[in-house]
Amino acid sequence: MKLSLCALLVALALCCYQAEAAMTCPALADEMTSFVMSSETGLRAYLAQFKAPPEAVEAKMLVKKCVNDNITLKQRLQIVDTLSN
Repeated sequence: MKLSLCALLVALALCCYQAEAAMTCPALADEMTSFVMSSETGLRAYLAQFKAPPEAVEAKMLVKKCVNDNITLKQRLQIVDTLSN
């Protein structure tokens, strides 16, 4: 099983290395931008539209707090710029 998985990964790497990685899915870019740049209150409002279970929302808010505490505004702006290009 391990050998077949390794063979599959090598085959994908050799055959698909020219995949278009320069374009981000617009919905993913919007979600990531909202996550990185919004306040915790804003993110809660954004997540409400998905009707996620409260446990999932709280887990995302915990990660958001970590992002706010550990990533500077300049770094967050760089992330957003990377997503939009």
